[in-house]
Amino acid sequence: MENAIIQIIILIMSVILHEVSHGYAAEYLGDSTARYAGRLTLNPLSHLDLFGSIILPLFMYISTAGALVFGWAKPVPYNPYNLRAGKWGPAIVALAGPSANLLLAIIFSLFVRLGSASLPDSFLSLAGTVVIINILLAVFNLVPIPPLDGSKLLFALLPARFHNLENFLNRYQLFILLFLLFFGWRIISVPVTLLSRLLLGS
Repeated sequence: MENAIIQIIILIMSVILHEVSHGYAAEYLGDSTARYAGRLTLNPLSHLDLFGSIILPLFMYISTAGALVFGWAKPVPYNPYNLRAGKWGPAIVALAGPSANLLLAIIFSLFVRLGSASLPDSFLSLAGTVVIINILLAVFNLVPIPPLDGSKLLFALLPARFHNLENFLNRYQLFILLFLLFFGWRIISVPVTLLSRLLLGS
């Protein structure tokens, strides 16, 4: 149970960093909605979602015997009409979250790579967990289906004639997301494993 608590704490702080990065990117592009909502803070109380941040991660840890912990925080609000950069504004805001997770994974992987001879094994294990969880968050959120961040990039790249596809994905996003959650982990595990090996070593 102690290991589960540690993994959930790492997950919570990682998803908070993810969401705060969205807010700062939106503010950089001209929208201060997140600041006015009090969401540009690392205080967990401003971001926690009871189901996504606590219940689901604990359930997944127990049901997978510790093999997988996943969850989310409350989305940081922003107004896309206030953003500079036109149609690319929402995509830039969306990519800020996964980028923050990848940056965190890279930083902690350096501890593992460079500190293996001098740092305690307990810290190296903790750092490795940070790396894997943040890679998982980044890869999952880059899947191009709503409401995940990758969908914003997809919609920015799609020509106007594919507007019907955007409407379809938005309309059935809940069903598509549930399908991904239940059946798509094997696909997602491929880039997660490759990136983990790249950052942490074989």
